[in-house]
Amino acid sequence: MYFLTGWPRRLLCPLRSEEEPFHIQPSSQRFYFAVLSETQLSVWFSRPSVLIVSYIESAKAAAQFGFYQKAEWKPDDSMIAVATAKGYILLFDVLGGGDDKYLYEPVYPRGSTRVKVTPGYKEEQCAPALSLEMKKPVDLEAPITSLQSLQEDLLVCTADGYLHVLHWDGLGSNGRKAICLTTIPFSLDLQSARGGPSLDLEGVYIRCMEYCVTLDGFAVVLSDGRLGFITPLSNTITADQLQGVWAADVTDGTCVAVNNKYRLMAFGCASGSVLVYMIDTTTGSMQLSHKLELTPKHYPDIYNKTGPVKLICWSPDYSVAMVTWECGGLSLWSVFGAHLICTLGEDFAYRSDGTKKDPIKISSMSWGAEGYHLWEMVTPPHSSLQAGILQFHFIKSALTVNPCTSNQEQVLLHGEDRLYLTCGDPTQVNSTSDTTLLGHKHWHVVQIHSTYLESNWPIRFAAIDTAGQCMAVAGRRGFAHYSLFTRKWKLFGNITQEQNMTVTGGLAWWNDFVVVACYNFIDQQEQLRLYQRSTNLDNAFASVTKLHSDTLLLNVFRDMVILFRADCSICLYSIERRNDSVELLQEVSMSRYIPHPALVVSVTLTSVRTETGITLKAPQQACMAESIMLNLAGQLIMLQRDRSGPQVREKETPANNKKLLPFCPPVVLAQCVENVWTTCRSNRKKRHLLEALWLSCGEAGMKVWLPLFPRDHRKPHSFLSRRIMLPFHINIYPLAVLFEDALVLGATNETVLYDGLQGSSEPLEAVFPYCTVERTSQIYLHHILRQLLVRNLGEQALMLAQSCASLPYFPHVMELMVHVVLEEEATSREPIPDPLLPTVAKFITEFPLFLQTIVHCARKTEYALWNYLFAAVGNPKDLFEECLMAQDLDTAASYLIILQNMEVPAVSRQHATLLFNTALEQGKWDLCRHMIRFLKAIGSGEMETPPPTPTTQEPSSTGGFEFFRNRSISLSQSADSITTGKFNLQKTFSMPSGPPVKGRDVECAENMYIDMMLWRHARHLLEQVRLRDLGCFSAQLGFELIGWLCRERNRVARVDDFVSALKRLHKDFLWPFPVIPVGSLSSPLKNGRCRTVLSTRLLKSQSADSLLNSDMDTAPPQATPSNHTWIDGLGQRAKDMDTASSAHSNQHSPQTHDAFLSLLTNKVEEYSVGSATDLTETSSVVDGDWTMVDENSSTLSLSQAELEHISMELANKGPHKSQVQLRYLLHVFMEAGCLEWCVVIGLILRDANVIKQVIGFLDSPEVPQETVQSVRSGLLAVETWASIDCLGYKPFLNLIQPQLQRLMDSAAGEQVQPEAFQPSSQSSKLGGSEGLGGAALPRPEDSRGAAAPLGLALPSLEPAGGFSRPPSEDCPPEQTEEQGEEEGAYDCTLS
Repeated sequence: MYFLTGWPRRLLCPLRSEEEPFHIQPSSQRFYFAVLSETQLSVWFSRPSVLIVSYIESAKAAAQFGFYQKAEWKPDDSMIAVATAKGYILLFDVLGGGDDKYLYEPVYPRGSTRVKVTPGYKEEQCAPALSLEMKKPVDLEAPITSLQSLQEDLLVCTADGYLHVLHWDGLGSNGRKAICLTTIPFSLDLQSARGGPSLDLEGVYIRCMEYCVTLDGFAVVLSDGRLGFITPLSNTITADQLQGVWAADVTDGTCVAVNNKYRLMAFGCASGSVLVYMIDTTTGSMQLSHKLELTPKHYPDIYNKTGPVKLICWSPDYSVAMVTWECGGLSLWSVFGAHLICTLGEDFAYRSDGTKKDPIKISSMSWGAEGYHLWEMVTPPHSSLQAGILQFHFIKSALTVNPCTSNQEQVLLHGEDRLYLTCGDPTQVNSTSDTTLLGHKHWHVVQIHSTYLESNWPIRFAAIDTAGQCMAVAGRRGFAHYSLFTRKWKLFGNITQEQNMTVTGGLAWWNDFVVVACYNFIDQQEQLRLYQRSTNLDNAFASVTKLHSDTLLLNVFRDMVILFRADCSICLYSIERRNDSVELLQEVSMSRYIPHPALVVSVTLTSVRTETGITLKAPQQACMAESIMLNLAGQLIMLQRDRSGPQVREKETPANNKKLLPFCPPVVLAQCVENVWTTCRSNRKKRHLLEALWLSCGEAGMKVWLPLFPRDHRKPHSFLSRRIMLPFHINIYPLAVLFEDALVLGATNETVLYDGLQGSSEPLEAVFPYCTVERTSQIYLHHILRQLLVRNLGEQALMLAQSCASLPYFPHVMELMVHVVLEEEATSREPIPDPLLPTVAKFITEFPLFLQTIVHCARKTEYALWNYLFAAVGNPKDLFEECLMAQDLDTAASYLIILQNMEVPAVSRQHATLLFNTALEQGKWDLCRHMIRFLKAIGSGEMETPPPTPTTQEPSSTGGFEFFRNRSISLSQSADSITTGKFNLQKTFSMPSGPPVKGRDVECAENMYIDMMLWRHARHLLEQVRLRDLGCFSAQLGFELIGWLCRERNRVARVDDFVSALKRLHKDFLWPFPVIPVGSLSSPLKNGRCRTVLSTRLLKSQSADSLLNSDMDTAPPQATPSNHTWIDGLGQRAKDMDTASSAHSNQHSPQTHDAFLSLLTNKVEEYSVGSATDLTETSSVVDGDWTMVDENSSTLSLSQAELEHISMELANKGPHKSQVQLRYLLHVFMEAGCLEWCVVIGLILRDANVIKQVIGFLDSPEVPQETVQSVRSGLLAVETWASIDCLGYKPFLNLIQPQLQRLMDSAAGEQVQPEAFQPSSQSSKLGGSEGLGGAALPRPEDSRGAAAPLGLALPSLEPAGGFSRPPSEDCPPEQTEEQGEEEGAYDCTLS
């Protein structure tokens, strides 16, 4: 509503004086302020805020009259009355300074168009020169307690119990009456007043008094603290014509302020609270409406230490009240008690170091014009500070003075010279949801055009269109509008036209038109005008309609304009789109119901009816203007169309004389209403929200008048009302309602502390923090659903919730609902007879997010309330199992945490095992890692000691799962490089220095338990021939694949059916089955020189940098060869291999570590997994290499068929990523001695060397006979299958024919030297080179520790000959640890 902004401004008095000013009184229009000090009367101007004139009393006169105390202006600003301490009233004439006498004038640059052109330009922009002349003083012979100005009279209350009525002009004997207070009869209400005075008023006088126009009476505070209201029974104020009522049970009143618009009287009390009374219209008694007081919840330190209320000040539009206390401080409340600002807490009261500031005491205050400023006379906390006038700046909502419909959908605030609006993006104007605008707290600030502001300050009305793109403002004269599209203001081109009109009833937008209710000074009549946005702002382009009476309010609904006029009648006009003409449709007189036209706060046309749309005869009428909503001094009154008469069908009436139905008598819908929101849009899916009526009710929060629809178009129950009023509280002050999004938008004051000059030199204004205004929003849906459930309207709640289920914050709404009900019921001290939580739980089960709502709510609630929650929603074990069945593993994991707290460890382990197995099966690796940690934690929790803290000397503390985590594999070193390092490591493992012995046993058991599950899963994957999943599983969870395969070599790691295994690999790795060129089965390139050169070149040009880097990084420093010889050597060794299309890695140079690091960060997506025949990059490399080949051997030439063959061979390769993964798996199986798998992978890669090598190994005595048999029968089966189904394999099988032959012929007993088991270093190199491309696939790490070497699992299972192992496991322990620290980033991972 009203918001503080910036720092206050301090106005310094240019005249040096010893006296401090202590009282300020505004003139009726608030353009002038009378400021009093003890012997001085000054008049200040509002804009600019300058001193105009000062009258200083002579010492002799001051001694005679006493010091000045109070002042009051005559309503026409021509006189000021000043009350003095010795009972005198001094009257001053305020005289203008003649023609050209202006104190301050604006200075314009030469040639400016504004000088002299504007009629009345001096009066509008300059501070006038005034003079004060004292008239004859009036002696009332008693101390004066209160002054009050009426039209022609001045009422003065004195301490001897008299009420003096003085005439402003004639101060002779006839110009003055005195009424004794004791003669005024006081009673509790006007009905019992006939019995004579009921209050003993002897010795009592009026301490404070204020006149209320709309109640036509005086609110008074008597000297004994009683509160009263005095009504004149006739037009003249005479003793026998006054009647008083008093408020029961109050005896500590201190001051009073009346609100004319809402007919309220706010009485300050000595207790520090403000009591707001209204007059009951039937009995005439004073009834307490509400209280304004600080609550202990928000202000625990100060709420009862404020002292008595000193002053209450209503804003000029009567929408807020400012209150100050004897102890200082300011507090702002809306008219019905919503608390907006208080300077007794937070940054206002404390410095940044936590010390308390002294509150500044306020002796007098007054609102400036239109409420943009609050002028205050302050008493400084230190005598060293100079007192002055502080001016606080406010920005306020456009709804306070111009409550038109389009303002209700956008938040629009206006300050003295700028507009604040919620940032709308022009591209999203047509989108249904405005949620995109809610993410930030910034405003779009539009500076009001200075030219318009200079001559038309202050801005009185502001309006924004529904799209939030166009704004219009109206000041003292004329108006101007602004477009966000063009970022430009449009002003009247003809200044005379601007100055000849003043906006009276407000402005509104209708499509592209500004609708203005204004007064035309030339024709001296009220008019309704429409100006188009796109044309120049000129009366020539305006549509003008004459009105018969002054307009007070204006609103727009669809193509209708509704006006409320000063004669208490409502007029409906229709706007024609074709020629923009305005035509009067209907007039409704309200004078019977409205006592005073100024009491009407807002008027709105709506499509709201008491019956829902189903009972209407024509469904399209649901969007018609069905009713008028009138806010009459806080009472919401509804006038519906009267459909009781004979209904005429639409098609029977001619279009031109369609007569509108009359309105029924008014019905009161709600009390204490500050704002009303409704929309003319319709949406079948969200009828509840769009056909509802939203009310803001001050401290009572909000209310919604919700329509109730029968389900599935059934006949409505006769007993079920058509609508229901539901109250709910929100934490913000509502400024706009987003109907479809179920959101309330608002704004809030934030403060920024400024610790500048501390101590006595600090200026007065810097005591206050800097104030900003931030946007806020709040969800209200859960409140409404809850209210419906409380009233047993679950079906309606379900329909409403289902219509909003697509909102992004719907899960949050559900959580909030459970949370609020749970907190209330579980923490209640008394037993709840009819608890709501079971109903809410049942309601939420209707939605798919039931399980996650409950668990999220539980995890955000304290543990003590869990039992109550799960008693209502069900056992967490059952909910956990439901999550598993629904495959919602993340939610199940959350339930696990709850089970861990509520159940014994055995139960949570059992459920954790279930979840772990499911997560393994589904490949949710992050979850698996968490589960491993969780299972370990359960184990350490069981031994009832704190979990062991791993030390840096204990590599095993990471368990067996960190294998390969920090390890880069290469096969460049042979087995004879194994040193005693392994045994040192072994020793380190067997004697950890970490936890105590008992803890270590439990941890070992726990690790063993987890290992068993991992082994079982790996076995399961291998049985199902899911090698790709096995690789992912190993890499993601750091599973010791090689060690496990060594143990399973003769069990599960066998291949039963080579053909189906081969087919499965083709499918899993997206590897194409090989095809043969149409020409023939024999290849011209099979053994030719071309192949060798090409292979070498390819390998060199596309250096398999992942291999090179990993090798350089893991080999011992002294063994690292220089890069260039390494590459060349590799090329030489690779000459006899089939590497024609080895991996085309990213072309990074392998020279430096930097390049390697950058390679690691490349994302997986760079490899095209989907396209098995991605030839673009590879083929270009091949073409480039042919030129090199030609230079080297001029005899080489290629035919078309040979080129086709090469491209065919490239097409037979799978994606690069799959190739890397297969090479990696080949290396792993080779290390573990699973020769059958090596054969299968060698076949799919069509790598003859692998087959050669494996068949070489089969001769070893360590290889079991069944393995040899299995390989032999497997290869035979593959050959048979290839001959029938997959001829593409035939060329490769022909290539390895010699090896196959040898295998068939080999005798079982033949002995081979053990050296034969060592893989040749070159094939190891290649396996590494392509296997290590995997290093380029990063993976999120949850921990990095020293790698757990392979030796841990292998020693006992190692075959005699030994297989070569990666060097990182063979290096001494120091190097392993060092490597863990330095090269933690170089991982071999597979994803």
